Amino acid sequence: MDDIYKKIKQLRYEQGMTLKELSEKTELSVSFLSQIERGTSSLAITSLKRIADAFGVKMIHFFEEDDDFHYVMKKEHQRPFKMESSDSTFIKLSGHFPERKLEPFIVKLKPRQKDVELVRHPGEEFFYILQGALIVRVEDEEYHLNEGETIHFPSTVPHMWENPLNQETIIISITTPAIF
Repeated sequence: MDDIYKKIKQLRYEQGMTLKELSEKTELSVSFLSQIERGTSSLAITSLKRIADAFGVKMIHFFEEDDDFHYVMKKEHQRPFKMESSDSTFIKLSGHFPERKLEPFIVKLKPRQKDVELVRHPGEEFFYILQGALIVRVEDEEYHLNEGETIHFPSTVPHMWENPLNQETIIISITTPAIF
């Protein structure tokens, strides 16, 4: 993940863009972008998407070491990363090829970790509980899931999750659309 910060700065220099210009294009503050480029702040996927759009590149640009297509994600390339404002750890599971629709991850939730607000975004979400338990709120419904159970819902409806246990919960999460 450290390479993301370097690639953002490199793209900005290559395109002759100031931090202020990038800020205007992304609606992210100059100070936040400066922290991102120095690697002193975490970066949400939504913020990375804004930055990618501002540079006219796909998000995969920040994660891949070359432009080759690949279908396999070898274990040694499955590196954990964090997203801004989340205590969860994510591990990307998918390869890279044009027109991908799915984004599979392993997600590790800390004991008693809980989202602070409902979110909604385009696409769908699917969770499979590998270890532990998960409470998922989708609109007004609350679903209690244990190991081996799943949930699949449109992510356009307000939703959030919670690990109700005093131990780590691990899930497989598959979302659409693909974001990397």
